[in-house]
Amino acid sequence: MISCAVPSTGEIGAAASMRRGACPSLAAPMQTGDGLLVRLRPDDDSLTIPKVLALAAAAETFGNGIIEITARGNLQLRGLSDATVPALAQAVGDAEIAIAEGLAIEVPPLAGIDPAEIADPRPIAAALRMALQKQRPSLKLAPKLSVVIDGGDRFGLNAVVADIRLQALSTPDGVVWLLSLGGTAASGGIVGVLKGDAVVPALIAILEKLSGLGTSARGRDLDPAEVRALCRCEVHSERPAAQGPVAIPGIHELGHSEAVLGLGLAFAQVEASVLISFLHQVKALGATAIRLAPGHAFFVLGLAREAAAAALGLAAALGFRIAAADPRNAIATCAGSKGCASARMETKAMAQGLVEAAPALLDGSLTVHLSGCAKGCARPKPSELTLVGAPSGYGLVVNGAANGLPSAYTDENGVKSALARLGRLVRQNKDAGESAQSCLTRLGAAHISAVFEQG
Repeated sequence: MISCAVPSTGEIGAAASMRRGACPSLAAPMQTGDGLLVRLRPDDDSLTIPKVLALAAAAETFGNGIIEITARGNLQLRGLSDATVPALAQAVGDAEIAIAEGLAIEVPPLAGIDPAEIADPRPIAAALRMALQKQRPSLKLAPKLSVVIDGGDRFGLNAVVADIRLQALSTPDGVVWLLSLGGTAASGGIVGVLKGDAVVPALIAILEKLSGLGTSARGRDLDPAEVRALCRCEVHSERPAAQGPVAIPGIHELGHSEAVLGLGLAFAQVEASVLISFLHQVKALGATAIRLAPGHAFFVLGLAREAAAAALGLAAALGFRIAAADPRNAIATCAGSKGCASARMETKAMAQGLVEAAPALLDGSLTVHLSGCAKGCARPKPSELTLVGAPSGYGLVVNGAANGLPSAYTDENGVKSALARLGRLVRQNKDAGESAQSCLTRLGAAHISAVFEQG
């Protein structure tokens, strides 16, 4: 964690042309369709309600007031300019919001407070950051390299892709940490287990190796057997039992009388004025802080159970996602044409139209990806249904990513009815108890494409 450096206007102008393979920051914002974009990775422990209020006010004053939480749980502020980024950086510093820079070191959103966790991962994360700061010369790593340290709580990061992953395991001899490389918890290459004081030196050794391979090297490029020897890991080939994901929206008990309130942003965005209104109301109910979470979500901390129930009602009235059954949970969207010059779809409006026209698709069994262009920034991996903005209208990719070959097309005038036809297809063909995903799989891609495209 470091304090915010206030960049000069000239520095920003040069940085704004950065390649999209890097991560936008206060020092290096990214040019988008609605101005400059800044991504922040605040230290979760620093996000008290007053500090988030200050940040939201700064987003409204110096940007266009649109605040996003990314799929990995980072903050993005939109609509900035060369002239306003330094003022935003100053406001972040004045609010004493600690911003993590450099290597992304991620822990679950309720680390240290979820009674279900096996071990608190934050001390390891802090020790790793400190060790990296002492490296001379500094390590040169891939811009999007990430380390996940998962203590095994209910809201763990099993589904988050990481270059290096530590997972806490409970054994008769105490807690050990399972080390794996690349992918998710289910797909990463297992290296072995580490204990106690050996953990951080092992992580540094892996990062040094990656640095030596160049700034394009990722965890998947390393051989697990070689890393096992490098780090002197104990052999371990068994993965932890897979746990189903726990939906973040809703009220979650912490024991005694305390609860946390999980909320999601509708289509990954919220207006600063809406967030400010909500935070003032929940602060009056006793809320003390928030923690950002993957899946465009966040938790509200400090609420008693009764207060959490009241806050849930307030959140619903303001348009937040409050339940696992919310159909908006099943839609992934990028910024769209309002926020990106490359996009050929106004994704937020399209998403709302999808909720209205085809609710049968959105039972939570599948993801509908609405992508402004073929880059697929919101969801690089395949989805059951991907609608992609194209020069002549919209292409539908079935069981593929946004860069896949569309199997059906429609234009601006026909897209709403095309989506409605897909909704009817599921509604009329789904067997009792069958999910939308199972129904579409049974019907097949050719049938889906024909229904979408018929005029």
